[in-house]
Amino acid sequence: MEYVTVTALSHPGLLREHNEDSLVAGPWTLCATMTENPQTLVFPLGTPLVVAVADGIGGQPAGEVASALAVRQLAALGPSLDTEEAVRDALNLCNDAVYAAGRDPELNTMGTTVAGAVVLAESLLVFNVGDSRVLDATADGLRQVSVDDSPPLSPGRRTTSLVTQALGGTPDFSAITPHVREAPLSAGDRYLVCTDGLTDPVPEDALNDLLQLHSGGRAAFELWKSAIEAGGPDNITLALITIGE
Repeated sequence: MEYVTVTALSHPGLLREHNEDSLVAGPWTLCATMTENPQTLVFPLGTPLVVAVADGIGGQPAGEVASALAVRQLAALGPSLDTEEAVRDALNLCNDAVYAAGRDPELNTMGTTVAGAVVLAESLLVFNVGDSRVLDATADGLRQVSVDDSPPLSPGRRTTSLVTQALGGTPDFSAITPHVREAPLSAGDRYLVCTDGLTDPVPEDALNDLLQLHSGGRAAFELWKSAIEAGGPDNITLALITIGE
C-alpha cells in the first residue's frame, strides 16, 4: 500500500456554455476548463494528499471563480491537513476567501460546493459542504460517505439543485458547518469524488455497475460517458482515488 492513484476528469457537459467546476489532486488543480481524456496522477502514500471537487453555484455570478478559489486554497493547505480539525479550519478559510473576493460587486453572492478526501498513511478524512459527493467504491457496492446539504426531496424526486449550505453564495457572510469524518484505509480501497453533474443524471446503481466492471482511466471515461448519454445536463467533474496500485 505504497501509492495513491488519482484519475480525474472535468467536462462542461452538453448543455452548459461554461465549466464552473474545479478540481484539486495534491498540488495539481484543474479550474473551469475541460480535460479531453482522464488524467492519471500517482502519489506516494504518507504525506496528506487532498483530492476534491468544487461546483460553482449556477444561476449566480462567477461560480467558476468561487470553485477555483476553493481548490487553490485546498492545494496550498493540502500537506498540513492531517486531522479532522485541520480540514474544518481549511474549509472555513475557503469560505472566508470566497466571501472576501465577493466584496467585488461583480462577484457578490458567488458560491461553490466542495467535497473530497484527504488520504493519510492509514486513514481517510472525508469532507464536504454542499451536495458534491464522496462515494466509497469498494467491492461490496457504492456507498455515499459525504452528507448532502440539500432540502428534503419531494415525493418522486431523486435529486434537487438546491443546497442548504455552500462556501459563499449569499450577499452577507454566513458561517458553515463542514461535514468531516475519518474512515479506515486499506490496500485496494477506491473512492469516487464527484460533482452532481454525474450523480444527478446517473442513478447510483448504474455508477456502481460501471465501477464493478472498470478501473482507472477506463472507469473515469465510462462514468463521464454515462452522464453524457443521460443528456449531460450539467458540468461533470470526477476523481477516482485508488489505494495501493
